[in-house]
Amino acid sequence: MSDLWSAPVATRPLSWEMRVPGSKSMTNRAYILAALADGPSTITGALKSRDTELMEAALQAMGIGVEHDGDTVHITPGPLHGASIDCGLAGTVMRFLPPLAALADGPVHVDGDKQAYARPMGAILGGLRDLGVDVDGDSLPFDLRSSQVPEGGEVTIDASGSSQFVSGLLLSAPRYRKGITVRHEGGPLPSLPHIEMTLAMLEDAGVRVESGENRWTVHPGPIAAREWKIEPDLSNATPFLAAAAVAGGTVAIQDWPDSTTQPGDEIRAILSEMGVEVSRADGSVAVHGGGALQGIERDMGPIGELTPTVAALCALAETPSKLYGIAHLRGHETDRLKALAAEINGLGGKVTELDDGLYIEPAPLQGGTWHTYHDHRMATAGAIIGLRVEGVEVENIATTAKTLPGFADLWTEMLEAK
Repeated sequence: MSDLWSAPVATRPLSWEMRVPGSKSMTNRAYILAALADGPSTITGALKSRDTELMEAALQAMGIGVEHDGDTVHITPGPLHGASIDCGLAGTVMRFLPPLAALADGPVHVDGDKQAYARPMGAILGGLRDLGVDVDGDSLPFDLRSSQVPEGGEVTIDASGSSQFVSGLLLSAPRYRKGITVRHEGGPLPSLPHIEMTLAMLEDAGVRVESGENRWTVHPGPIAAREWKIEPDLSNATPFLAAAAVAGGTVAIQDWPDSTTQPGDEIRAILSEMGVEVSRADGSVAVHGGGALQGIERDMGPIGELTPTVAALCALAETPSKLYGIAHLRGHETDRLKALAAEINGLGGKVTELDDGLYIEPAPLQGGTWHTYHDHRMATAGAIIGLRVEGVEVENIATTAKTLPGFADLWTEMLEAK
């Protein structure tokens, strides 16, 4: 098959330092806030990937000015009008844009990749209906329109499928006449750090917010035009740090923020729990590998996006691991729990799929095809295992362009560095 990538095996300890591109989560939140601001804004350090390009194109289709000048993106708000927009497979686009599109003067048709049709959307579309928006459909594709600026107010949703349902409603809430209060009722709320990121960025734009247990209020008012400086994407950094843990040697990530709401920051604690040395100096975080990996037992609910990286490490550990609290991963780009179990077991692993997680036992692995299901994090997980297991062929490594274009070249460059 022409779309198979032979994952390179590490033949010596690594010695590599890099700066990863900007955070997808922060970039697409900044796009929404800049599009609704009371004047032109700039975004520096923005990620350039399929997900962020889809966000740009959707905003432009609705009347927002987007211009690139080197590393800076200039956003000029304008009257929002009806349009047809494409979400691809991007959760931040399909969940963040509908509340903004409800502010448009005209109907908005929202579509995406066929695989995205199965991704949960009912919570946010039902929430918009409760706020007075006319929505036709409960999943992609759907149509929405408002006869006037939506009144807003309080809405109760089940956000156990994705924290993006909460963030999507809150990001556009200042432009609703009464703002929006979101109450979550349902199963455990995943990825709380991403909601904290949303609230922090709203406050940075001068918006008044309040939060309590499973309840968040964003008050109506202006969104300040400003310069957004995007942090490096720490979740995209995790495969490279994991590489040092697997292959030995040292990998350092530059410009690691002193404090952050990004879930990727938790990789430092996870690697330490697995017996790997992690250090911090001069604004960089470095991982020093070489020893045997130890299994862990961990609630991954708040940091579910790290699960593919951590599962790959656990598959190479010498003691069992249990990763739990991540039932919501079944509604991501693919059913990540099912996919991880199938692919690790396909290489000879011993993974038991739990209702809300994975139980991973030590087992000798051999080469074979690693399917990615058009999921960027499945692709990087295969690359991690391939560092130690010869003959791992990763299907469609190009899917990593969703959040990290050029991943395969960076990975090879890391392994060849001296």
